[in-house]
Amino acid sequence: MQKLAAHEMPLHKVFSSDYDFEIPDYQRPYAWEEEQAVQLLTDVVEALDRGTEEPYFLGSVVLVKGSETPKADVIDGQQRLTTLTILLSVLRDLAEDPELRGDLDRLVTEPGNRIRGLAPRPRLTLRHRDAEFFAKFVQTKGAIEALLALNVDTLRTDAQKAVLRNAAALHRQLAVWSEDRRLSLVQMLGERTYLVVVSTPDLDSAHRIFSVMNSRGLDLSPTDIFKSRIIGDLGPEASDECAIRWEDAEEALGRDDFADLFLHLRMIFAKKRAEQELLKEFPEQVLNQYLPGKAEAFVNDVVRPYADAYEQIRDTAYEAASGAEKVNAWFERLQQVDNNDWRPAALWALRHYESDPVWLDQFLRALERLSASMFIRRVYTTPRVTRYAELLRQLDLGQGLDSPAFELTDVERSETRTRLNGDLYLVGRIRKYVLLRLDELLARGQGVTYDHPLITVEHVLPQNPKHDSQWAALFDEDERAQWTHRLGNLVLLNRSKNSAAQNYDFAAKKAKYFTGRGGVVPFALTSQVLQHTEWTPDLLQGRQHQLVEMLAEEWRL
Repeated sequence: MQKLAAHEMPLHKVFSSDYDFEIPDYQRPYAWEEEQAVQLLTDVVEALDRGTEEPYFLGSVVLVKGSETPKADVIDGQQRLTTLTILLSVLRDLAEDPELRGDLDRLVTEPGNRIRGLAPRPRLTLRHRDAEFFAKFVQTKGAIEALLALNVDTLRTDAQKAVLRNAAALHRQLAVWSEDRRLSLVQMLGERTYLVVVSTPDLDSAHRIFSVMNSRGLDLSPTDIFKSRIIGDLGPEASDECAIRWEDAEEALGRDDFADLFLHLRMIFAKKRAEQELLKEFPEQVLNQYLPGKAEAFVNDVVRPYADAYEQIRDTAYEAASGAEKVNAWFERLQQVDNNDWRPAALWALRHYESDPVWLDQFLRALERLSASMFIRRVYTTPRVTRYAELLRQLDLGQGLDSPAFELTDVERSETRTRLNGDLYLVGRIRKYVLLRLDELLARGQGVTYDHPLITVEHVLPQNPKHDSQWAALFDEDERAQWTHRLGNLVLLNRSKNSAAQNYDFAAKKAKYFTGRGGVVPFALTSQVLQHTEWTPDLLQGRQHQLVEMLAEEWRL
């Protein structure tokens, strides 16, 4: 049996000579996005601002490491270790105090020992393709300035681009801080921020540990523990009835969605972003209002109706004598956003106004506008959740459809328009959402939905036209750079990409690639393109303006 070690360690011990972290080449590249990097910083800052002395845990790492050597292959945790290294390096290069700068540099780089013949080396070595870049532009003292001066489009790998973007995002946050506040953050990181370090000398057992730590299994979940507290507060007859109602709700949603419901309930009640695990916060922020003595009310007035509302939203299954199709269409649209932070507000609305489809239609229109704008502007998690929390506060105060949190500021409207007018195709997460919303407007079908198993976003003017093609004659290099990835040049297809067909001249592309079976195209956006006999910069300019204005009118931008 292989020896297993698991220790809770402050970061100053994690980033020390005890560990020489290496990312094996078989691991995936560094891939965290700006939102995740900034969220890590935000989480630590919130722990700092709470002003307590309790430790803050950032999760775990799994290593293959022998007892006699610091060399440690990272099996799980490389995204976190890499982002922490970027954060420490940014803090190091922003530090004005040379002594503090040196202390931070020793967390990032092993200084070596000439007496013992040890050369300086980074504490973390990335995969072979990115190791030299990371060492030169992140881990070397003073390197962050040179990193931020690089052009992201010239970098060799997606991992290097992610490093640059995340370093820039963290630098923007921290550069405006005072030296004293950055020092407080450094002290918080070094002394009170912990990782659970799990190590074993054997690769196979490390992978088994990783699998066990990440398996969902059927272990007791927080909702099981909450149920035991609720049922335990009731008499025998009431407890049996409530247990049946609880289990019916859990069965209707499924175990995972039922667990998600409780995350949303915490938000509805607390109206602020989670700061600690649900098991700790939910009793304090929700259950304690019902225990002791009101357990039955919690099941009947909270769990059952909100579980029913969740199911209606998830399955777009709202029912009413009239107007249900409009409400379900808004649920369909909202579920195409890449987060569920809008869901507590939608649950609140359905819980309180289920019998009023006209009100729900107006509410969900406003919610989708707010959600779409934040989605398009790539608003980070914390400000996004804060906005929805403020909306929930205003709803509880009775402000309803007039809640100020619904309204977009002049800056927010302007930035949304600017994003829509930019290289939309390059922002993969939002392009399909925007194009499907636009297609609905062109089709004038409030509630048009698509059940095609595959929907792709395609260019009319190709990304890489051949030098001797018609496209090269119609568009010079500047015009191609200006129009290729913008909204006016994009269409929807219900087929997979065809690398050869993508570069056809316009007439051939319409006939062979943009036309469905029997000449029928399921998307109004694409059908509109088929009506044109040519595709030129002047046509694109007019089309771009028309499409952006349609969205601006729909979202009141």
